[in-house]
Amino acid sequence: MARDNIRNFCIIAHIDHGKSTLSDRILELTKSVDERTMEDQILDNMDIERERGITIKARAVTMNYTAKDGKTYEFNLIDTPGHVDFAYEVSRSLAACEGAILVVDATQGVEAQTLANTYMALEHDLEIIPVLNKIDMDAAMVDEVKDQIVDLLGCDPDSILAASGKTGQGVEEVLGAIIERIPAPQGDPQAPLQALIFDSVFNPFRGIIAYYRIFNGSLRKGERVKLFNTGSEYSADEVGVLKLKMAPRDMMSTGDVGYIISGIKTSADVKVGDTITAIANPCKEAIAGFEDVKPMVFAGLYPVETDQYEDLRASLEKLNLNDASLTYEPESSLALGFGFRCGFLGLLHMEIIQERLYREFNMDVITTVPNVSYKVHTSKGEVIDVHNPSGLPEPTLISSIEEPYILAQIITKAEFLGSVIKLCIDKRGTLLNQVFITQDRVEVNFDMPLAEIVFDFYDKLKSISRGYASFDYHQTGYKPSKLAKLDILLNGEPVDALSSLTYVDHAYDFGRRMCEKLKELIPRQQFDIAIQAAIGAKIIARETVKAVRKDVTAKCYGGDISRKRKLLEKQKKGKKRMRQVGNVEVPQEAFLAVLKMD
Repeated sequence: MARDNIRNFCIIAHIDHGKSTLSDRILELTKSVDERTMEDQILDNMDIERERGITIKARAVTMNYTAKDGKTYEFNLIDTPGHVDFAYEVSRSLAACEGAILVVDATQGVEAQTLANTYMALEHDLEIIPVLNKIDMDAAMVDEVKDQIVDLLGCDPDSILAASGKTGQGVEEVLGAIIERIPAPQGDPQAPLQALIFDSVFNPFRGIIAYYRIFNGSLRKGERVKLFNTGSEYSADEVGVLKLKMAPRDMMSTGDVGYIISGIKTSADVKVGDTITAIANPCKEAIAGFEDVKPMVFAGLYPVETDQYEDLRASLEKLNLNDASLTYEPESSLALGFGFRCGFLGLLHMEIIQERLYREFNMDVITTVPNVSYKVHTSKGEVIDVHNPSGLPEPTLISSIEEPYILAQIITKAEFLGSVIKLCIDKRGTLLNQVFITQDRVEVNFDMPLAEIVFDFYDKLKSISRGYASFDYHQTGYKPSKLAKLDILLNGEPVDALSSLTYVDHAYDFGRRMCEKLKELIPRQQFDIAIQAAIGAKIIARETVKAVRKDVTAKCYGGDISRKRKLLEKQKKGKKRMRQVGNVEVPQEAFLAVLKMD
């Protein structure tokens, strides 16, 4: 395909604004998929994506489209996720494109992720085509939302396209705009090969398959190639483009988006953001990739069966190929044995990883209480990064603790403004400013600790705003804070998997609620179980799970009371002995319940 006839673009939008549905219509119009195989959200190929109705993974697909002028064009479309936890997927997709279709829901208008993704696309100098989606709905506010888009992009109102991903109305015009407005890829086909890896996936039969975009040069089947940063050398066994299934080609040229299979077995060799080049004629420098991802939330993942540790490591390696934003390192716990300390982009991301481990690799894992990373200043003048409460130095050695702060950007309806501000202030947020976008919609910015939004902030925000508020955040740095380590003791033994770092003023309340929650969840044993919350040596809350006791006096009818007493004393001794040898099993629900506390 001539380079002038190639168009590389992605679709960006807020959650549920109709990216995947619009992709479905584009695939139908370009006849890339026949009626028999067509289904809703065809690019979402994971079961979890379909069940939840969200996109988790960006998916690339190549289509051929014959325009009205009779020329055939090659479209490389990348469908991206909308949730803030998967923003990294979006940034990688933008690096492989020249243009972006910005989809805005006509019933909802511009929301937080719309803004965030637009700014990201502008940073990459992409040509943005605004599309007003869902115009077929009764609640569509076409003119209002058009004004919002004009304010955001500063574009001509006539350049905004109106379409409906559901009915297919206006999608032809979108395809025409892609040809007219998005520039063809630049680059020199004669130059040495430079291809940017933007994603990879593990195939059990063929090894690791890398997805790339060629910026300069060309790639032939059978050619020897090397990865610029790792220096590993491989032979290109198969190259081709990504239709709905992989379509092999003999040669890939400048501007193409495709895949390479070269029998790579070790996942450490393929790093997303690396450059592929030819051994015969290597390039001088790598393509400026994308910055390394910064995990926001940390939690321990432990196998349920202790002998599955190596299996869990292999599963995380394979998953890491497909999801470069997951970070992990080994750690051990007294209560749970050997496992991994994993870094996630948010709670939804953590939930999805857990679910994928179970479904794709049949790995059942226990997750510890999630927390964020803290900077601890010691009295010796050292600075330590602490991801785990058990890694905290002795209290006497700590001079100060800093915690990460974020800039939270919330867009909501004016009627919910009071409750949104109250929620953020309860979460130790500081109001920075508020701007009315329209009469009815307001944007508020807060400076708040990341630890406060980790648990249930998003859920609460959605419920107080009846689903209307949209939320986006980015990290701003670290600030000193008053924190305390809260331990949970069962029968006097600390459970390190349940310990957490909390704000001093909230610690008492949090400890009390944790004890109450665990009392509900821990099953009754043959002996009393004392559940305590402690800060250092000071116990701040206690609950007791009462023992299940057999009625030993049932066979005593009448007679002297001392007979009954004797039997009860005998039972008491047995219970005492049992308590010494018995151990308390903490169910998995207990670890998860901590997240769901109001």
